[in-house]
Amino acid sequence: MKGHITLPSASIPIAREVDVLVIGGGASGIAAAIAAAKGGAQTMLVEQRGFLGGMGTVALVPAFCPFTDKRKPIIRGLGLQLMERMKQACDPKYREEYQEMLDWVPIDPEVLKRVYDDAILESGVTPLYHTFVYDVVRSEDRRKVEGVVVVNKTGRSFIPCRYIIDCSGDGDIAALAGVPFQKGGEAGELQPGSMCYLLANVDRPTFRRYLEESGDTGQLHKTVELAIEDGALPEGRKSISGLAWVSDYLVGVNFGHVFGVDGTRAEDLTRGAIEGRRTAERQLQFFRRYVPGFERAHMVASGEQLGIRETRRIEGDYILTVDDFLAARSFPDDIARNAYYIDIHLANSKSEMTFNHLPPGVSHGVPYRIMLPVGIDNLWVAGRCVSSDRAVQGSLRVMPNCFSMGQASGTAAALALRDGTGSRGISVTELQQRLLEQDVWLGEDFIPAEKQKEGNAP
Repeated sequence: MKGHITLPSASIPIAREVDVLVIGGGASGIAAAIAAAKGGAQTMLVEQRGFLGGMGTVALVPAFCPFTDKRKPIIRGLGLQLMERMKQACDPKYREEYQEMLDWVPIDPEVLKRVYDDAILESGVTPLYHTFVYDVVRSEDRRKVEGVVVVNKTGRSFIPCRYIIDCSGDGDIAALAGVPFQKGGEAGELQPGSMCYLLANVDRPTFRRYLEESGDTGQLHKTVELAIEDGALPEGRKSISGLAWVSDYLVGVNFGHVFGVDGTRAEDLTRGAIEGRRTAERQLQFFRRYVPGFERAHMVASGEQLGIRETRRIEGDYILTVDDFLAARSFPDDIARNAYYIDIHLANSKSEMTFNHLPPGVSHGVPYRIMLPVGIDNLWVAGRCVSSDRAVQGSLRVMPNCFSMGQASGTAAALALRDGTGSRGISVTELQQRLLEQDVWLGEDFIPAEKQKEGNAP
């Protein structure tokens, strides 16, 4: 049977009213909620899983992407603080090995879940887990989101809010509110997903000796190519994206792709999860057969879902472009810096990956305007679905950048609440000053927006 049915009207209870409502508990949502609460806003964080962390815990992405420009830390503030807090909560050997590292730091997902729980509770955020957003309610003039209808085991309820921050990763709230967006490439192609997993009962010293004796790299280029030639692995990616050693016997793995998955469709996520687990099992057999130190490897966990790299990109007040990236441009309304390379994964097994790197020590500005969706006055969008072209999305999408954008959006929401303005009515200069006070780095030659205007005056 096809078509539609009409449901009877229902009276939905109103849940707790809040100042700032953050949707999504990944890196951007965690930082947004903490920043808003610390700024004095009564803040609620809604997350569909039973824990926070987004791709780093839900999908078991095994390591944090770089916080530096290869010379100095440029992603600072809450993101760096939370990563350091995870290090301190890990066992002594882990702390000793990774204490000085800021790039590609392995994630211990269970430790990280607890760190995030503690951080939001300490800041005064009210968490609501196991909850999906069903719909948004807009004001009569359509310029504001007045709240969201959520669904969970309790039932349906309405959460009114004065301000809302979309940290869903997919621009779900913006899309429900009617904000225009783009998705993928010109033909609609999307970067593939990856099923990440944890392997236990491995032997890191033996693995290191194998690399030394074979001359292979840590990404196992030679070994993977040999396995493809033997038919033990499918044609496609010829190296492992990452091995992140949590301990000498436990390693996180990011390897291979699952193609044709749209992360905004439950049907695709379902197929991707099933195919991803089958792919991970085949990779486990590869490790056991081809990689010394992995002969007795045991998969103790796979991602609850595929790691998703790309879905929607909202249309904002400014679209950050590849030219901005390559020119390392700064903007009057910068709220962060970014140096992560443009990393676009192949859309199918026969196409090529795209990489564009900035020189060491070079970064570009991330303007506040890319988080402001057109047509809505009290909504910010933070994370991988901000307003950019597809190339720049391949750079901005990683966790350190999401922390930065989340922290800026939460700080901005607290300022808007204080002044009774919309997202565009706050003082960007004051926002920048607040971020600097929170240890955010805006560049060696940073000039506040207000001073730049003075310098351009006739």
